[in-house]
Amino acid sequence: MTAPVRPVIWPRSVRIIRSIYPPIDLFEDIADPADWEALASAEAKFNPRIRDSIGDLAKVPLVRRVTGPGASWVMAPFVHCSPLRPGRFSDGTFGLYYAGDSTEVAIAETIHHHTKTMLATEESPGWTSQFRELIGSVDAEFDDVTGMADLLDPDDYAASQLFGAQRRAAGSDGITWPSVRFAGGNCIAAFWPDVVPIPTQGAHFAYHWNGSAVDYVKRLDTGKIMSVVTCPPRNPSS
Repeated sequence: MTAPVRPVIWPRSVRIIRSIYPPIDLFEDIADPADWEALASAEAKFNPRIRDSIGDLAKVPLVRRVTGPGASWVMAPFVHCSPLRPGRFSDGTFGLYYAGDSTEVAIAETIHHHTKTMLATEESPGWTSQFRELIGSVDAEFDDVTGMADLLDPDDYAASQLFGAQRRAAGSDGITWPSVRFAGGNCIAAFWPDVVPIPTQGAHFAYHWNGSAVDYVKRLDTGKIMSVVTCPPRNPSS
């Protein structure tokens, strides 16, 4: 299966991640990425847990690594991927950098996955996890799967995960599609860290869990509380 390749040029892209994850020093300094394995091995001799924080460097080829301030935010989803955390276009054996074309899209996508976790762990109502906004840009060519209904199923990722693996192996830089969580929004999934520029940190948010859904989002720097409106999923064939 193939899809048309088109340029995606967004002056502003937004990714939402959990705030609990600190920057990874190895990715933030000016060390040559070619030396990362040796540096990680040396540090692990003094701190055995360092390997867990750095992740699996083998997941990212040397030529596709990024380094410098903020690089942790781009590298992390690729070196800390796991089959326990699959996504729409990956079964978790390889990482992706997911982002939306607005804060609203990114929050809606995050809320969907956060809700599944909260239900699975039977969490009590209250203000729960805190998240940070990563703001960047996009200027790349991606496979556009707009209108490919089997790849945009709201719940079944079997076909889209297979498609993602095939396109990554074929050399694609990523995939773009209309969000099924926020009508009118668009998403990207980059297959490699060097496809997107290193983002900067934006706002911090907290999600309120009512026992069955996320019903409010609070912007922590301003204290503004926003009600979550559940949008009907976009028709995948549209």
